[in-house]
Amino acid sequence: MSNIKIFENHGIRTHWDEETEEWFFSVVDVVGALSESANPTDYLKKMRKRDVLLGDYIGTNCPQVDMKTDTGKLRKTLAATTKQVLRIVQSIPSPKAEPFKLWLAEIGSDRLNEMADPEKAILRGADYYRQKGYSEGWINQRLQTIEMRKELTDEWKERGIELEKQYAILTNEMTKAWSGLSVREYKNLKNLKKENLRDNMTNIELVLNMLAEVTTTGISKNEKPKTFSENKAVAKRGGNIAKNARLEYEKEINQSIVSPINANSKNLLEVNAKEDISNKENP
Repeated sequence: MSNIKIFENHGIRTHWDEETEEWFFSVVDVVGALSESANPTDYLKKMRKRDVLLGDYIGTNCPQVDMKTDTGKLRKTLAATTKQVLRIVQSIPSPKAEPFKLWLAEIGSDRLNEMADPEKAILRGADYYRQKGYSEGWINQRLQTIEMRKELTDEWKERGIELEKQYAILTNEMTKAWSGLSVREYKNLKNLKKENLRDNMTNIELVLNMLAEVTTTGISKNEKPKTFSENKAVAKRGGNIAKNARLEYEKEINQSIVSPINANSKNLLEVNAKEDISNKENP
């Protein structure tokens, strides 16, 4: 399970390893949060050269773990457990060192609580979006889409989908089917580069995207596609179901649902009327 934890407005990528039951933290993100360097990767390299023992320690103990980049793609990332992070912190002269240690302890405690009560994990996700300034209505919708996305990716795993590129292709197939745009075209419409597309969707776009994912999951569970080509066909069919819903709704309101609104105008993400979109396009 991978996600982002917030330490004093700094996003730190994390990964919970089910087998070892340990948190892994992105080393470069930790360095960035503590050093506040404009180039934490370069800062880390200099640290390792300056402190030979630290360099050897990191090279021996810190594994490469799959974590998402800003573009949403999984990449092997230098990661460290809580114990290993504490060793790294010792080499960073920062007034944030002690608050960071307390933050690490809270993360561990929170995980134990979430395992005992999964609802706590949902509440933590909501807090993350609140800190970003999203409305309560939008947050509720977004949390539902996260759950539906997980069900879809779990289903794809059951069908033998393993490569990151394959997930991207299937997602793109489904997105293009319901919205008429590829993921890249959709991002261009919203003037996005590395940002997460779903975090920039209106509530209606989220609903339609979720419908595409739910129906794709359902069809896949029913038909159990065996090849990648068959999975692509299922993704397109699920997307087409959401497309039909989109076209019907657009006919009723006489406007396009696929909009250029993004998270820069969070108050407009709960768009329900033509006036909202026209105001965004014609400020």
